[in-house]
Amino acid sequence: MTSKDPRDSSTTRSQQPAIRTIIAERVSRRGFLLGTGTTLGAVAASGFVGSLFSGQAHAQAAQSSLTFTELKRVHDETHHVSDGYRADVVVGWGDPMTADAGELDVAKMTAAEQARRFGYNCDYIAFMPLPRGSKASDHGLLCVNNEYVSFNVMFPDFPDDDGASDRFTAEQVALNNMAIGHSIVEVKREGGVWSVVTDSPLNRRITLDTPMTIAGPLAGHAAMKTSYDPEGRTAKGTNYNCGGGVTPWGTVLTCEEGASDTFGGDLSKNPQAAVLERYGYDGSDYYGRARFDDRFKLDVEVNEPNRFDWVVEIDPYDPASVPVKRTALGRMAHEASTVVVNKDGRVVVYMGDDDYFEYLYRFVTDAALDPANPAASRDILDAGTLSVARFDADGMVTWLPLVHGQGPLTVENGFADQADVLLKTRLAADALGATPMDRPEDVETNPVTGRVYAVMTKNKKMTADKLNPVNTRPENHYGHIVELIPPGGAGAAADHTAESYNWDLFVLAGNPRDPEHGARFHADTSENGWFVNPDNLTFDPQGRMFVATDGANDFDIPDGIYAVDTEGPARGLPKLLFSAPHGAEVTGPFFTPDGTTLFVSVQHPGEDSETTASLTTRWPDFREGGLPRPAVVAIQRMDGQEVAS
Repeated sequence: MTSKDPRDSSTTRSQQPAIRTIIAERVSRRGFLLGTGTTLGAVAASGFVGSLFSGQAHAQAAQSSLTFTELKRVHDETHHVSDGYRADVVVGWGDPMTADAGELDVAKMTAAEQARRFGYNCDYIAFMPLPRGSKASDHGLLCVNNEYVSFNVMFPDFPDDDGASDRFTAEQVALNNMAIGHSIVEVKREGGVWSVVTDSPLNRRITLDTPMTIAGPLAGHAAMKTSYDPEGRTAKGTNYNCGGGVTPWGTVLTCEEGASDTFGGDLSKNPQAAVLERYGYDGSDYYGRARFDDRFKLDVEVNEPNRFDWVVEIDPYDPASVPVKRTALGRMAHEASTVVVNKDGRVVVYMGDDDYFEYLYRFVTDAALDPANPAASRDILDAGTLSVARFDADGMVTWLPLVHGQGPLTVENGFADQADVLLKTRLAADALGATPMDRPEDVETNPVTGRVYAVMTKNKKMTADKLNPVNTRPENHYGHIVELIPPGGAGAAADHTAESYNWDLFVLAGNPRDPEHGARFHADTSENGWFVNPDNLTFDPQGRMFVATDGANDFDIPDGIYAVDTEGPARGLPKLLFSAPHGAEVTGPFFTPDGTTLFVSVQHPGEDSETTASLTTRWPDFREGGLPRPAVVAIQRMDGQEVAS
């Protein structure tokens, strides 16, 4: 999700056609009329994703359920929100999480100080009501990922380039390590304003040094053992925490989205070099960790990389609890871990692997959730079946199980056991012929319809040799959203454990007024409503989609939050609600249970600055000499009603 894509791994070995080629054939079969040399942007739609682009939809657009006045796009040093709304900063980098921490002084920030303050570059957000198990919408815990640090706007006159890690001091590296991971803060809404309870015993930082339990098939495995953990059961810390999810038993899942560029040393001396290369490892040591800690040297602690790229489960209600790395969910650059309870009680987790030409995954537990005692299912994620998606042009998506001994996943093909399959998840998916995707990001389920939406943020590496005559975006700079339709019916009737679903396209992002983009939205999409690079999704209680974008700065427009109807005559008609300042993306959208507050993260404001000497913004404080600070914002209607009512 970072704007600079530091975890740029090698391309897939799967021989299946890329998703864009399949989309092109799917579009052709659904009735697009193509002439020689015609771009997708010039194609007339006939029956594509319902009435999305049809004249009927255009005539009925006034029936959209989204009645707010659309925000006019403004790209400047601050954030903006639609008329009738307020957007308040709740908590940001460096804010105190203990009553004695005091106000932030960036000039005096140390690793020890950072460890008791809110982390950097906030990403996924979960609002967990207080007390536990309630539906409270005025009091709860904000559980926020802190993905990485933007050192060019964090440290004075520090350039953002690949050689910068040589300049880090030991203290700066330690500070970086304390600034990432996850932050948990108690918050209350009083008089319509959200604020942090700084003396709460539930406030907590989880960092690169926090002890964690390794659970599931890799627990105690030889590949997880290190000199400081010879049992292979206790990992140290978490890294690049991006997407996430919430479980029915009241815990938070945080996703490790890669660790490859955080390691140094000689990769060729690591016995797992070939596998690590598939995960993007090259010894680049982007944050300078290996200079001060052998733990991050590929040729010293050869198994340490295996202890990252997992989904981590955190109990935010118990500050003494130990986070757990759930290895049954597979090893990849996790972007999402969206949890759904299927109608038969089994728990389903949808996940994307956020890299070019990577895959979409689903995990189904063996056991069913006990609704009367959900806490008893705390370890349910340690046993189940991980599958990867294959999309076909006939509109079907098939889930291919990653099970040792089935198909090519055998000892003869280099997979020693089920733990080895999970350790080499990407290679196992390659062998099964999964469909390479345009950087899978978030995957979310509509709580009303039961349909699943998978975000493909972009794929600038798509080349012409993978295209056919109707695929007109050889470099997908804009992204799109795929709709998966489980069988069985709408809402709770949907079967999320079925082997096959139907699939279709929801939107093709880009500027619909530029034929070269090949964008497709509702015909009434305004100049302010179209978007690029969808990244995260959430749904309000009515089933309306809210899209957060990452990458719009490259098109001289701000990243923001767009609300979209998923059903009815206004299906696929986006409206801009909120926009971010220069250099920032918007991510991690999450509603309170009553739908009256939408929390969003504004990540890496000012990151487009060369150094702190040339900042494009000092958001959100705008203090003379101050630095920009990533922060969580609460979006609310002035009248206190549901955000999209």
